[in-house]
Amino acid sequence: MKILGIDSSGLVASVAVVEEGDLLAEYTVNYKKTHSQTLLPMLDEIVKMIDLDLDTIDAIAVAGGPGSFTGLRIGSATAKGLGFALGKPLVHVPTVDGLAYNLWGSSDLVCPLMDARRNQTYTGLYDFAGGEMAVLRKQCAVGIEEIIASVNQEGRQVIFLGDGVPVFQGYISENCKVPFRFAPAHMNKQRGAAIASLALLYVQEGKTQTAAEHRPDYLRLSQAERERLAKEQQEQ
Repeated sequence: MKILGIDSSGLVASVAVVEEGDLLAEYTVNYKKTHSQTLLPMLDEIVKMIDLDLDTIDAIAVAGGPGSFTGLRIGSATAKGLGFALGKPLVHVPTVDGLAYNLWGSSDLVCPLMDARRNQTYTGLYDFAGGEMAVLRKQCAVGIEEIIASVNQEGRQVIFLGDGVPVFQGYISENCKVPFRFAPAHMNKQRGAAIASLALLYVQEGKTQTAAEHRPDYLRLSQAERERLAKEQQEQ
């Protein structure tokens, strides 16, 4: 089973190819360029470097949300386009689950934090005891105070990762009542390899969809939609 993994849900753009237990290639960029400029050139470079015939891909995995609205749309459009062109199924991997999967095998509670603006975070709680990923709190969009309260209730050492860490580090230091750590640089952002690896499990469980069926999961309304609703409520 060979999986192409794509993640453009946040600041990082990442493309990877995983075959069973092997990572064949991964190209990750964390730089100020739009994902529409980077994803396809990155994939093209991987294809050249490992002499990849895209027809040999069994499925295309994509970080399906939450995350940046623009980034999710770009990743979704890329995955859908490849799915249609190659006639391959898609695997929708929840973004926060994929981020947590970077820390597979951790003995700590795992808490990804993505910056959702306005003191909000896309987050969840995960446990890898027993060699499998257990979702203790499903990915959600909540205030930082709510997820830290949940962490405190668990009463276990926790490791935080994601682009929300530098945003909320001060709040964590002041309000987290359990021992905590922050993941190092090679583990703390989205990775296409994690998306592809988690997708291998999903495929075995039959969790695939067609390119036509795939839709990003935003978890909340965009700023433009929120402003429109607020304006409509004021006019009523």
